Amino acid sequence: MAIQIYLVRHGETYFNLLRRLQGFSDAPLTEKGIQDGKKAGQRLAKVHFAGAYSSDLTRAIHTAQYALSQNQADSPKKPVQLPDFREENFGTFEGMDSQMSITYLNGFTEENYPSYNSMVQELGMPGLMDLFHDHDPYKLAESYADWQSRIERGFADIRKRHQDGDKVLIVSHGTTIRGIATLLGRPELSQESIKNGAVTRIDLDVNSDAAKIVEFNNDEKVFD
Repeated sequence: MAIQIYLVRHGETYFNLLRRLQGFSDAPLTEKGIQDGKKAGQRLAKVHFAGAYSSDLTRAIHTAQYALSQNQADSPKKPVQLPDFREENFGTFEGMDSQMSITYLNGFTEENYPSYNSMVQELGMPGLMDLFHDHDPYKLAESYADWQSRIERGFADIRKRHQDGDKVLIVSHGTTIRGIATLLGRPELSQESIKNGAVTRIDLDVNSDAAKIVEFNNDEKVFD
């Protein structure tokens, strides 16, 4: 007995293009980002969604709208905003060049990591989130425990809104989707960078806290 979640990463933004950290801060979709949303919608066009949601950040809202504009299965026309599915809050590092932030954080690690992805591979999502949190000069960055709490609250909210067999669209964010992979017991998947517009399928048990990843980071499959 499960709710089927289609978890989509938002389309490319200007911060993505410029390789800047983008958590609670926001940047508009690029032209490619608009197409990312439409293409995701085309691959999901035959899926009837009992509910459609996005985080409350503009890039996710707009991506959801573009995706839903392609739907042919009598799904909702607009997403409901769920703040619990926001991106990680990077605090002081928001908007910073990604490589500059890694260079700064390397001052607090035993190893010298060349990239964000290498940090994910060695520290895992919990360790990396806490690295940002622990060394944010203004103490604004989100800890893994805080992030986990709101994501679990978000899934509990979906369980309250839906029933067994419902298909649900949620447009969220790259780091959050990687973190969800770890949260659901698949930390090896979190080592993949999430592609803009890619779909991750999750079966959310309606009677317990259990959930299972069925499809991960897929930007090619046509779903039905």
